[in-house]
Amino acid sequence: MQTTLHNDSDRDGPPLRVRELNHIAIHVRDLAESKRFYGETLGLPLLPRPDFGFDGAWYALGTQELHLIIDTEHRDDPRHSVHLALLVGDAVAAHTELERRGVSIVSKPNPRPDGAVQVFFRDPDGYLIEMVSRARE
Repeated sequence: MQTTLHNDSDRDGPPLRVRELNHIAIHVRDLAESKRFYGETLGLPLLPRPDFGFDGAWYALGTQELHLIIDTEHRDDPRHSVHLALLVGDAVAAHTELERRGVSIVSKPNPRPDGAVQVFFRDPDGYLIEMVSRARE
């Protein structure tokens, strides 16, 4: 089940307090084949996905999500093709705190088509991490 409701108490506390693992995103070469595998073979429920301007699919993993991102030029470098997303109360405040701590920011806070806000950064080994906050009502 996808969490879409916003609770003002979610924005309380330290800016980098992680509420939960929100999703794992993987790049796939063949979206139709991957949708058959995750949707039909594994039986994961398909979730609604905002229009990002590129193809993909979202699936429920219990209370978390799996995001498939089409990437026809897929590289075998996991630092390129995988990211994890952590739910925080306020991605803008998290971004400010990450910058203050000297973290390598990939993209500044940006609203998704569904209103959630996301910021991307890299860990010391180059893995992509997203911090996302729910859409405000």
